[in-house]
Amino acid sequence: MSLVNPVNLAKGQPMLDVRGLRKVYEGSGRRVEAVRDLTFTVDAGELACLVGPSGCGKTTLLKCMGGLLAPSGGEVLLEGSRVTGPPPGMAFVFQEYGRSLFPWMRVGQNVELPLKQKDLDKGRRRELVRDALASVGLADAVGAYPWQLSGGMQQRVAIARALAYEPRVLLMDEPFAAVDAQTRAELEDLVRRLWRERGITILFVTHDIDEAVYLGERVIVLSASPTVVQEQLKIDLPDERDQLHTRVAPRFAELRTHVYEQIQAAKRGTPVAKSDAPTWRPTAPGHGPGAGS
Repeated sequence: MSLVNPVNLAKGQPMLDVRGLRKVYEGSGRRVEAVRDLTFTVDAGELACLVGPSGCGKTTLLKCMGGLLAPSGGEVLLEGSRVTGPPPGMAFVFQEYGRSLFPWMRVGQNVELPLKQKDLDKGRRRELVRDALASVGLADAVGAYPWQLSGGMQQRVAIARALAYEPRVLLMDEPFAAVDAQTRAELEDLVRRLWRERGITILFVTHDIDEAVYLGERVIVLSASPTVVQEQLKIDLPDERDQLHTRVAPRFAELRTHVYEQIQAAKRGTPVAKSDAPTWRPTAPGHGPGAGS
């Protein structure tokens, strides 16, 4: 049974609200506008994927959303409150698991470490660690060191550490880029299972178009830098997905082709011809692709 606290908002209400976000890097006489004007929302309980051309500012955006980087303009709201630093209801899974895990600490200690910032007794921390590791299939690895595990298992540890923190929002920055194709497929299915079981809101950044279409309920396509939202695409695939059948479905091919065309157009700075892909529409005034993008 999941130990995660239930999400406070009903599904369909904005959990994350990005409003006119800008980020400019300045220094040594140079000024680089990384993100120009990003506006979009992620609903409570949603799994949204973010794609765009290389160098378009995806990681910069996530760092601003996670309170790790101060924006130059605009704001990010989590459950209606402005993000000014790392919020307690959010967890981050990074791409480089080898740098985010401490090799001298055992798996259980790595997962428990962020929990020491919370007002929890030792028994509760151990309970959360056990539950999180069991959820990612590593119940027996609690006493191992990260360097004794495969790359895919180490990334499962990183995911378990995020789960143990009991987040309402999980930001994932290309977390499977460094693993092999077979492990990647297994981890994709793990993310969808955890998302369904725990009801966490997930924003998943990836450069892999197929991965974005397979995972997400919605794909947010970013333009080339300086970045704006180019399109938001509803993924109208069945909720039950698997690697064998979903990826060979005609609709999957249509959606991934449309996203690919959008990204190529973003690189060229040209519009894309209309298709039958279902463009996402906001559920409330002032939200979505028509608001400030």
